[in-house]
Amino acid sequence: MKLPRRNFLHLAAGAAALPVASRVAWAQTYPARPVRIIVTTTPGGAPDILARLMGPWLSERLGQQFVVENRPGGGSNIGTEAVVRAPPDGHTLLLVTTNNAINMTLYDKLNFNFIRDIAPVAGVVRVPNVMEVNPSFPAKTAPEFIAYAKANPNKLNFGSGGNGTASHMQFELFKLMSGVSMVHVPYRGSAPALTDLLSGQILEKLNNAINAGLADPKIKARLAEMGGMLLAGSPADFGKLIAEETDKWGQVIRTANIKAE
Repeated sequence: MKLPRRNFLHLAAGAAALPVASRVAWAQTYPARPVRIIVTTTPGGAPDILARLMGPWLSERLGQQFVVENRPGGGSNIGTEAVVRAPPDGHTLLLVTTNNAINMTLYDKLNFNFIRDIAPVAGVVRVPNVMEVNPSFPAKTAPEFIAYAKANPNKLNFGSGGNGTASHMQFELFKLMSGVSMVHVPYRGSAPALTDLLSGQILEKLNNAINAGLADPKIKARLAEMGGMLLAGSPADFGKLIAEETDKWGQVIRTANIKAE
């Protein structure tokens, strides 16, 4: 039986790889020890909050501790590689963000193939980004902003959390869609996966646990407070989303000719 390399979370999703053992027995005994949820950003951000929201739920439901571990750096590549290189036993999970889809195209050489080496389990939430301007800025609505930017090409700046980050890419997408020209000021901070390689029973157990958590009123309320739109669904649904996001951001990167620093 072929084994997948890893499994993962998407803004709080989870998955795991199977060892060479009875499928039924493995599903019944998982997890056999504490599970790490690797978050590729610093503590306090939305991904970290989501992991710490879902972790206790999974701990209580599955009978083992789900411990959040922050591994920031490298545009999320450091933490992602740590999961790819971990033993494929389902006890090291990755909380996936938009950056994982972006990096497939942004970086010429990575030590892993995100879509090939990571198996999806469950999507949890899609968090909207908001464009903000200074109160003194003359435009108060998106159409007004576009009109003003077109009348003043390359005279406006937009800030992001860094070159190639999600906030950068999202505004580049906005530029492509609206036809405006602005100057980027980066700051420091701020594909169906191969699920057929799994038996599907660990996948199913984690997917069910995560989706049940998303149905819990307290978790739903907390995510709603964050402005999140619940995803849930099957591993295949999540895999489809990953493929679509990877393709979308790949097109933005190539069209805008963005390079990793």
